[in-house]
Amino acid sequence: MDLTSMIETRAGVRSGKPCFIGTRIAVYDVLDYLASGMTSEQVVSDFPELTGEHVRAAIEFAAMRERRLAAPA
Repeated sequence: MDLTSMIETRAGVRSGKPCFIGTRIAVYDVLDYLASGMTSEQVVSDFPELTGEHVRAAIEFAAMRERRLAAPA
């Protein structure tokens, strides 16, 4: 999945947190809702501008960051 087509960081939006393009919804918000027990379908229902693909992109984004943090220097 090409995350750059779905996620961007802009200095003036949500304090520079990675957000879904065309929205002010941060990747962190979606991950937080999933961690609290919401399903992908519930997240999409609460944020109609998002799709299941956005939710999967949030998970992939988090996994990529984790891999970078875990990689030896």
